[in-house]
Amino acid sequence: MAIDFIFSIIILIFSVIIHEVSHGYAAYMQGDNTAKYAGRLNLNPLNHLEWFGSFLLPMMSYLLGGFIIGWAKPVPFNPYNLRNQRWGEAIVALAGPLSNICVALVFGLLIRFGFLFAFGVPVVHIASIIVFINLVLATFNLVPIPPLDGSKILFSFLPYQMQGVRNFLEQYGTVILIFFIFFLWQYMVPVIGYEFSLLTGLVF
Repeated sequence: MAIDFIFSIIILIFSVIIHEVSHGYAAYMQGDNTAKYAGRLNLNPLNHLEWFGSFLLPMMSYLLGGFIIGWAKPVPFNPYNLRNQRWGEAIVALAGPLSNICVALVFGLLIRFGFLFAFGVPVVHIASIIVFINLVLATFNLVPIPPLDGSKILFSFLPYQMQGVRNFLEQYGTVILIFFIFFLWQYMVPVIGYEFSLLTGLVF
């Protein structure tokens, strides 16, 4: 149990770093150098981690709910620098969850097609943790509640007439998110379990 928790924290840390760096590169590829100048286009944990989202919240969620969830410091970017003003912010937002989906796909398919079983059960177990945590991160961040990535994707599709919805969610997003994590997230676990079994062929 303790070893699983330690591995889970390490995997979470590097997964959220990949997530945030992907945001930065998506903005950089669209002409915004903010993340580059802030020193965030690298995998150095010291540049990305924060005490609450990267350490305290994962421990609380693990002890209270048996799952691990967390985040790193958001990578800064200036939406006004993006070449694609219509969809640029949504592209930057989507890059984070998409990076976690790609990681989950790679390790999930390695498990499904049996490439890792030759290295023993412990390796398969670690790979399965990688898949699960990255699916959790992708699914969690696609929830359309600020400041999660899903909210920025949602806002890109909202017509101007529904600006009030964006203002409401941005004003009360933190409270809504806390409520979601501790009272509604449990209903997302079966969805993640299905995704996990679909990728790996293992029973969740």
